[in-house]
Amino acid sequence: MKHRQSVATAAKSRDGRHATSPARTEKLGKLALGQLNNHLGYFLRRLQIWVFQDFIQMLGTMKLRPAQYSLLLIIEANPGRSQAAIAQTLGIERARLVRLLHELERRKWISRRTSGSDARSHSLHLTADGEKALAKIKSLAEQHEAQLAEYVGPKRHMQLMDLLRDFG
Repeated sequence: MKHRQSVATAAKSRDGRHATSPARTEKLGKLALGQLNNHLGYFLRRLQIWVFQDFIQMLGTMKLRPAQYSLLLIIEANPGRSQAAIAQTLGIERARLVRLLHELERRKWISRRTSGSDARSHSLHLTADGEKALAKIKSLAEQHEAQLAEYVGPKRHMQLMDLLRDFG
């Protein structure tokens, strides 16, 4: 919880000043952020780390990483699409995508089929086991999202989603 509080405290400092004085910061054992306090990228990365850690913890029983979850959702929404199209949509390098797909295939959650129009291309599909697993995963992911919304507040959650969708 300390991690969440430090990210939230830092994010709430809108005027660029430190949330606490340097002397108080040192006394609390925290370091001042200095110019980092003015860098959006720093706070986006901290938020991403916190969100991913919470996701991984929430979905621990399924042993699933965020990238694998994204892949499953895209395959579910676009059955039969090529690996290349899915990699492009998610911004995943081909070599990394292949490793992710191997793991999902090993778990029998997806199948790769040779494309009817191009033998060099593979289309991706969820298997019956993959559909069952994804139903459980979605339920856990919904709990994760509800926790995020509760933590940042419904209004701020909606604002964040609206802002960030512009970059997706």
